[in-house]
Amino acid sequence: MPAPLPVRNGVGPTRLRVPASGPWATIAEYVAERFDHLAADDLRRRFDAGEVVGADGRSIDPAAALGTHTFVWYYRELPAEEPVPFQEQILHTDDDLVVVDKPHFLPTTPGGRYLHESALVRLRVRLDNPDLTPIHRLDRATAGVVMFSARPETRGTYQSLFEQRLVTKVYEAVSALPPEWDPAAPTLDGRALPVVYRNHIVSRRGKFRVGVDDDREPNAETAIEVHRTGINASGREVVHMVLRPHTGRMHQLRVHLAALGVGILGDRLYPDLLPEAPDDHRLPLQLLARELEFTDPLTGMPRRFVTGRTLSESPPLR
Repeated sequence: MPAPLPVRNGVGPTRLRVPASGPWATIAEYVAERFDHLAADDLRRRFDAGEVVGADGRSIDPAAALGTHTFVWYYRELPAEEPVPFQEQILHTDDDLVVVDKPHFLPTTPGGRYLHESALVRLRVRLDNPDLTPIHRLDRATAGVVMFSARPETRGTYQSLFEQRLVTKVYEAVSALPPEWDPAAPTLDGRALPVVYRNHIVSRRGKFRVGVDDDREPNAETAIEVHRTGINASGREVVHMVLRPHTGRMHQLRVHLAALGVGILGDRLYPDLLPEAPDDHRLPLQLLARELEFTDPLTGMPRRFVTGRTLSESPPLR
């Protein structure tokens, strides 16, 4: 469904479905209860100012009854947005693709307490391109290579590469060295390296973490090899791994390494959910999307994009 409002300052409008019936006399009353964490006077002001519109782009009267509109659109606002003190780097740009090297702590798209401080909104403003859309996503905590579509006409062609698993993805991760590590015969959870780990990951609506269903056929697969081990600059004994996911489930790499007893350093979700805390810029999640490689569906030419970033907890090269 096309949005009736344009992208504004890099931010697209948000769509909200309105129930056809219920205990609310008006749409404005429903919205006020739906967003009860916001000031009712401010919501009323936005209706009065014509900032909430229907599918035809016309403002919705504050007295409009429930059932007169199925969807409403508005621009999301944040009273105070925490700045992310790290900058994305543009690796490539052409008429169809924009490829960036995303830092840790910067979300790919707006969400939660981040709106303007997202790679998507920053790039739309920076490149003056409201059509920019991510082709895939990285978690806010993960750094590395992310691809964006620059125009709608070719977006689906590039998205189909990921859907058909025609993109080779390589990641790096650093974890604490397992206490039982034997350099002569290295294993992870008793499995000889390299490991191909599979399980069934289930996304759970409204949950920060995914679940695992051991009774179902695997839908997530990752090949894991050890790049090197050693003592890093922080004095930790660590293992630096190279990961090649065959699938792209939410939190897949974090879940798989945690299941093998090598949860990623800096991970506050797996294997255990830690209490919410401010970002610790001294220890970002030690997970990096190192490279993307594929055959360009428009030109037939090979494409390969590689991050310029490194993981701070990696052991030094010998």
